[in-house]
Amino acid sequence: MALDGAMLHLIKKEIEEGAVGAKVDKIFQPAREMLILAMRGKNQNRKLLLSASANSARIHFTEYPVENPAQPPMLCMLLRKKLCGARLASVEQAGLERVLLLRFDAHNELGDEITLTLAVEIMGRHSNLILVDERGLIVDSVKRIDSERSSLRMILPGLKYERPPAQDKINLMEADLPSVVEQVKTCKDKKLDKALMEVIQGISPIVAREIAYRATGFTDAAVAELTQGQTEKLTYHLGKLKTLLEDKGEPNLVSSNGKPVDFTFIYPQQYGASAVSSAYEDYSSLLDQYYFKRDLNDRMKSKSQDLLKILANSSARISKKLMLQQEELKQCADREQYRINGDLINANLHLLQKGDVLAEVVDYYSETCATVKIKLDPTLTPAQNAQKYYKEYRKAQAAEQHLTERIRQGQEELDYIDSVLDALSRAKTERELAEIRQELSEQGVIKRGKNVSGKPTSGKPNSGKQPPKLPPLRFVSDDGFTILVGRNNQQNDRLTLKDSRHYDIWLHTLKTPGSHTVIVCDGKQPPDRTIEQAAQLAAYHSSARESGLVPVDYTLIKYVSKPRGAKPGMVIYTHQSTVYVHPDEELAQRLASEQ
Repeated sequence: MALDGAMLHLIKKEIEEGAVGAKVDKIFQPAREMLILAMRGKNQNRKLLLSASANSARIHFTEYPVENPAQPPMLCMLLRKKLCGARLASVEQAGLERVLLLRFDAHNELGDEITLTLAVEIMGRHSNLILVDERGLIVDSVKRIDSERSSLRMILPGLKYERPPAQDKINLMEADLPSVVEQVKTCKDKKLDKALMEVIQGISPIVAREIAYRATGFTDAAVAELTQGQTEKLTYHLGKLKTLLEDKGEPNLVSSNGKPVDFTFIYPQQYGASAVSSAYEDYSSLLDQYYFKRDLNDRMKSKSQDLLKILANSSARISKKLMLQQEELKQCADREQYRINGDLINANLHLLQKGDVLAEVVDYYSETCATVKIKLDPTLTPAQNAQKYYKEYRKAQAAEQHLTERIRQGQEELDYIDSVLDALSRAKTERELAEIRQELSEQGVIKRGKNVSGKPTSGKPNSGKQPPKLPPLRFVSDDGFTILVGRNNQQNDRLTLKDSRHYDIWLHTLKTPGSHTVIVCDGKQPPDRTIEQAAQLAAYHSSARESGLVPVDYTLIKYVSKPRGAKPGMVIYTHQSTVYVHPDEELAQRLASEQ
């Protein structure tokens, strides 16, 4: 879903109400195509997020914490020099075009008052954030566009800034509605929603489909088939749309199967029962909810790509090794026959002689005492043949014991890799990734100071002062009990084996990788509701978080122990009970406490 010009018009109003007159206090660049302006106003402090990313270009206030790089990029340093201390004077938009111009009252190096402009262009893959000086010249931009990339509109420092070419469409807020409808009806060979987008400036596909649906009852109605009644409805609903734009609109998030799929400024009726629409108080909280998790997942996936590759390769290697070992173990299943053959040969030594290639003897081990044939080595005596079978029996027996142990160890390694993959999938910050890297380095899964290609990584992870260990995630149940959830295997060990008391309650998903979860009891018995909420948190912070009903075991900490030599995060426990719960993201967000 791309942010359309009409919704950008409504966001402009939010920015004017919440930031005009505010001073730029700090500037951050958490990602290459993203800026955050910390604005300090008279009544409140706000963070204004600006993104030029192709799949998430937008501008809005944000409440979510964003992790910034240790060393700010050059563009960020430049913007800090130019804009820190400047006040936002106005926000401009031409019609319903997808460009906002943020005008700042600033001072130059000589102390003279100047106006700097930050152009926010929300245009899909052509999106950009451009700083323009008081002469209208480009200072710099998030994306530099040279003549090789575009001969029509270059974006380079020192060039004159020109707005993107305006679209030849009608601004609904200034137009006469009947004339708009007549213009739409000239597109006789098109579907109504396509015609609306072709004629009206700044509306997205979801808005065009919604107007078509409200006017005709169908999202794919054709312009040529419009009746007089439908034409009148179309005029009416375009008027309602215009009223929404003149007011504050209706911020709505559309979700399907629990996942956000679209957003708009008009309550959508077109989906019926196939999707759920949730209303929001403002557009900033709507866009925060829609984009934050997706952007976070994309960013973490990018930063953890080398770890994912290492873990995937390790998992494939261990799985292949286990398969071969299990095949070998199957071959050991016939070892008893070797011993029986040796016993039968010894029982019939008087009937056999050296040179025989086959012994036909009575099998006293079978219920029917049937005659069996046993292969012999003609170069050996009968007694030596018996010893040969005994030797094969002992060899198979030893192999079975050895393979059983190797398979157990291999399965533990595979379970450990799965647990790290689960922790990696839930990592939200670079510090969490760093702790996982350190754990894998200590376990020998990756080499210290090496990346997936084997080349040295930047920095020296073992030199200098190490950052403090991250605390576990903290939640408070509706009954007031603190619930702690480990972020990774090493933190799971610390939480369960060192930081918790014997009579705290420990929870973990049954036979599924996940976080150790602890209810801090402080000598009290938590009610069933707290145990259920803790179990829901344990299920959500596990690889079963997308499942339906998840079994979660719980017991007292004193019944949890770690076997000698076990991998990080691996424990055994007794005296457990099991509760079945549904993983609940909304519950996790509601119970989350400040870290």
